[in-house]
Amino acid sequence: MFFVDTLEFEGLGNRSYLAGGPSAAVVIDPPRDIDQVIAAAARRGVRIAFVAETHVHNDYVTGGLELARVTGAQYLVPAGAHVSFARTPVADGDTVTVDEGLALRAIATPGHTPHHTSYALTEGGRGVAAFTGGSLLIGTVGRPDLVEPRLTEQLARAQHASAHRLAHELDDEVPVLPTHGFGSFCSSSQAEGDATTIGKERETNDALTLDVDTFVTRMLAGLDDVPAYYAHMGPANAEGPAPVDLTPPRHADAEEIASRLAAGEWVVDLRNRMAFAEGHVAGSFNFEGEGKLATYLAWLIPWGKPVTLLADTPERIAAAQRELSRVGIDRPAAAATGDPAGWIREGERLASFPRARFAGLAAVRERGDDVVVLDVRRDSERAGGYIDGSVHIPIHELHRRIDDVPDGVVWVHCAGGMRAATAASLLDAAGRDVVAVDDGFDAATEAGLTLARPGRTD
Repeated sequence: MFFVDTLEFEGLGNRSYLAGGPSAAVVIDPPRDIDQVIAAAARRGVRIAFVAETHVHNDYVTGGLELARVTGAQYLVPAGAHVSFARTPVADGDTVTVDEGLALRAIATPGHTPHHTSYALTEGGRGVAAFTGGSLLIGTVGRPDLVEPRLTEQLARAQHASAHRLAHELDDEVPVLPTHGFGSFCSSSQAEGDATTIGKERETNDALTLDVDTFVTRMLAGLDDVPAYYAHMGPANAEGPAPVDLTPPRHADAEEIASRLAAGEWVVDLRNRMAFAEGHVAGSFNFEGEGKLATYLAWLIPWGKPVTLLADTPERIAAAQRELSRVGIDRPAAAATGDPAGWIREGERLASFPRARFAGLAAVRERGDDVVVLDVRRDSERAGGYIDGSVHIPIHELHRRIDDVPDGVVWVHCAGGMRAATAASLLDAAGRDVVAVDDGFDAATEAGLTLARPGRTD
């Protein structure tokens, strides 16, 4: 009998897999923090015999090289991937025996990258699982525009062909187990659902239901923004990531926090947005630890800028440190926990700003108050409708475009409140009067605010 265990990383929207038999297993696309993979194997009582990458990742730092070193496993990397470390190159059709009667077969599936490789797990020669990485996802495919702009259309066409190859070679009941597609920006569109099979994808996935020209046109038109930190992930993975150090960062007292702020470093408050708005260190930024911390902090921060973490508990610092290590922010400069009153020097006061609902925005507009409405959603979100008269600066552009925000009290909103809170903290740190709209965007219409759409004049 075989097993497949899923390791889920909600913050980045990715999954890794541990699959094997009674005594040995393979790990597919492991995370940077390999301790949890080793623990999963220990719970199963299996030896990690192989570590397999589907591609050189663009959205996170792999733990594959270190996991293979620590466990003595063979490190399977697509032969076409240009890397600087020793590995076992795998080409289309190559097969390794994972355990008795259990094998892993490489299937070339270019599209997400030119060298992308999926793996079929077979038991007694019958396919029982397909690890599809960034190829065939749940209801979609991996985006083709992360390698080189001149290759984007070519790779989009390759995605279509690769999806058809998987559907042709594997039976309908075979589970499709992708790495991306659970919120990852490596997905060409957001996947729906939690599980799928080759048969389900055959019926619903555009790559399998549309002709290649229609598929490519539709996919390329729907591609979203690329997080800035992606530019650093591929090179780090190709070079061979160093082991990660998850020991606690040094403690920062109030004087050191103030000194780091004065030096232009980033001080990041991980508390929930309600607590941050009520009282925070002036100049600090709010990235909720429970949200997409790694994605948005790595996207916004100038790469290599030292970061100090603030949180209510050491456990929250540890969780954030682990998540940030997955995107190459390896060591916080310092950290502090406890009551925010202890994070400021004697005689200083905590800063604060108000929160509101869309109904509150409607009320101040109805009174005729001159306020700035700032929409920090992405372009693709705004295309579905926006508050008439609002200013649009996506959250990932705001830090370098603060001066583009018009004068006045800024009511900042997103789609649900998390990004608005981060944007409000950026504006507050810049000395602007700000109100964070903590509300779902659907409530804007319910509140009586007029929505407009791009290109419409009615």
